[in-house]
Amino acid sequence: MNTETLNRVLYGSKLRAYALMRRTTYVLSVLAVGLLIYAHGVVESPARLQMLYYAIDVILAVFVIIYFLRILYTFERIKFLRRTWFEGILMAIVLVNQVGTYMFDVPVVYNVFESVGIPLSVELYRVIVSLYMMVLLVIELLETKVHLKTVQMKPSILFILSFIVLVLVGAGMFMLPKMTTAPEGMRFIDALFMATSASCVTGLAVVDPGTYFTPAGQVVLLMLIQMGGLGILTFATFFASLMKQGVGIKQHVAMHELLESETLYSTKGLLRQLIFLTFTIEAVGAIIIFVSWGPGAEFMNLGSKIFFSVFHAISAFCNAGFSLYPEGLYTQPVRFAYVLHLVVAMLIIFGGIGFPTILDVLSPKAMRTRLHAPWKNWKMLSRITIYTSAALILMGTVGFFLLEYYNTLSELNFVEALIASFFQSVTTRTAGFNTVDISALNIPTLMMFIFLMFIGASPGSTGGGIKTTTFTVILISVWATIRNKRNMEVGHRTIPHSVSYKAFSVFTFAAMLNILFIFVLSITDAQFDIMKLAFEQVSAFATVGLSTGITAGLSDLGKVVIILSMYIGRVGTLTLALALSTRTTSTNYRYPETHLAVG
Repeated sequence: MNTETLNRVLYGSKLRAYALMRRTTYVLSVLAVGLLIYAHGVVESPARLQMLYYAIDVILAVFVIIYFLRILYTFERIKFLRRTWFEGILMAIVLVNQVGTYMFDVPVVYNVFESVGIPLSVELYRVIVSLYMMVLLVIELLETKVHLKTVQMKPSILFILSFIVLVLVGAGMFMLPKMTTAPEGMRFIDALFMATSASCVTGLAVVDPGTYFTPAGQVVLLMLIQMGGLGILTFATFFASLMKQGVGIKQHVAMHELLESETLYSTKGLLRQLIFLTFTIEAVGAIIIFVSWGPGAEFMNLGSKIFFSVFHAISAFCNAGFSLYPEGLYTQPVRFAYVLHLVVAMLIIFGGIGFPTILDVLSPKAMRTRLHAPWKNWKMLSRITIYTSAALILMGTVGFFLLEYYNTLSELNFVEALIASFFQSVTTRTAGFNTVDISALNIPTLMMFIFLMFIGASPGSTGGGIKTTTFTVILISVWATIRNKRNMEVGHRTIPHSVSYKAFSVFTFAAMLNILFIFVLSITDAQFDIMKLAFEQVSAFATVGLSTGITAGLSDLGKVVIILSMYIGRVGTLTLALALSTRTTSTNYRYPETHLAVG
């Protein structure tokens, strides 16, 4: 039977077969994810665990069969394989493992993971495959007419809701018995706090992630950091582009607004570059961290060392600031590992300058273009982002060095003190790692840190704060007002007044929000000094994660305030305001001008 005859035979049942396969995949994906959560979060009996793993393996085998049936029912099979290459690789791994395990008694995936001692061993691939199939079905559901109303939401509302879902799912996972080492489990408010801190890539913690969470809990924490850093919508749209011919115009509009690309056409290529560049930077960072651990850093096995390296690389690039050490990078084994500190600092800088800048400066295409045309300058956004970030890092380094030279830096030599000052200047604006004792800092240093944290990272990045561009536009606007200039100009370009209004709106909203939350914290947690409360609040709002050590001691109401602050800081004050705003009925009018005394 040739290909054409086979296609004619299958054509009549194609629609029914696709409908059946879609329903089957949906049900089994939900069941597989549920069984995985139940197995890793609740069940402790070895016999029951083995039964659950058998059931999951059966489901994965059905996924493989469905994939082959999709190939069979696709008339252009070569194109289908090229389009679904990622899913094909996953199905091939599942097939090899299933055949090896149940036919030749050689668990291939288990042997590979066990050889390096990676936590969760063989279950890691089950999690990846099941989650991938779940994402596939979510995308399929979003594209059906039944769920069209969900797709028609404003991108800003979708962005906000995606983080709420991620936080709630993460909190639920943390409350499972096997996710923590505490016999009584984790309280809801603490689980919600940790899930929000990870999803919003903040780094504030009410427990020690390295000792309180089991390996399974640490993996959940890492997944929340990665998905929160890049954004749920970014991941969903990226996987949709891997699984199908492309994504719809609505997804392009959403990503165009959220990634701040110049055109809808550029959004298509931008997203793929963004994801691959992110994973590349994180992978390179993990490799360098792997060889940079100080001689005092000890690990149980090779897998543990790999996991620590990957965890800190992702946490640094996503500007999360979480560490598996009790006192962060100030912990004794890594306190003086200065090469490690510099690697982490570079990852923080790459994550904090923003994805549009990374793509403009570091993407292979941009670098090739500048090799052929060295005179071609960076985009205006990239120039403002890089120059402002460099100026703030320099100011923070010099300021910290001068203010803390006879305090927290007193036991270090000149070079060590300079590296520590540079690291704290870099991490203070958004990341939250520390190589000095934050609780021992002078009051002027804390005030300088509050200023740097409030400014934060750059647009389109994993960091928070009002953003470097907002700060720059405000400075340019103030300078133009002082000089009585009509237009705001930078780099032989004119900044529209609408951008200035937007910058002042973000600044005002952020300032009022922080003042309100500090006021509330001074009531709910009056036992702490107001400076420490202000530092904690601004650190939460700017998704930094530095703390003077009061986080775990906050009252439940205080934790709720910090949770709200972290969430608002991550989704962006302007995004939240736009999502909650309603359209004006008409703007085609103008009232007579009036003059008010200002200043």
